[in-house]
Amino acid sequence: MTEERKTMGRGRIEIKRIENVNSRQVTFCKRRNGLLKKAKELSVLCDAEVAVIVFSNTGKLFQFSSTSMENTLTRYCQGVDLEWLELSHDEHEIEAQRAAEVRELKDEISQLRLSCLQMMGQQLHGLSFKELQLLQCRISNGLLSIKDKKEQKIVEENERLWKQVILIN
Repeated sequence: MTEERKTMGRGRIEIKRIENVNSRQVTFCKRRNGLLKKAKELSVLCDAEVAVIVFSNTGKLFQFSSTSMENTLTRYCQGVDLEWLELSHDEHEIEAQRAAEVRELKDEISQLRLSCLQMMGQQLHGLSFKELQLLQCRISNGLLSIKDKKEQKIVEENERLWKQVILIN
């Protein structure tokens, strides 16, 4: 079952990863700003100590704290046993490198999925005329390769069948 959300006047949207990179970035900016605004409102309206930390997929930090971020994190750590805070500097660097690699791989997978969808004639909105021409050329070259492989298979199968006929006679 997919999670859905009701938005004002827009109906229901499926909550899943946005494949289009530009749309995903725009949505990230809008929702990040909304989240930070809500955090500020919560702290003011309810006199709550609030801290929000957001890292973009490029690793850029966005944060809000109603007091001091350091004080809020210290208070949080006292209430929760966080093993990752006890990691050495080298271990933090290794974790950061792994996270960056994971982000890069996710982006690469996203680009490959988009490329596959475009090869099937989907997700073509936003492509320029030149990009569409390039896509058409890639698809045409792919079709030629498939036809060549198919003809090769037919020739091989004919040769195999002729050899069988000769052996029978």
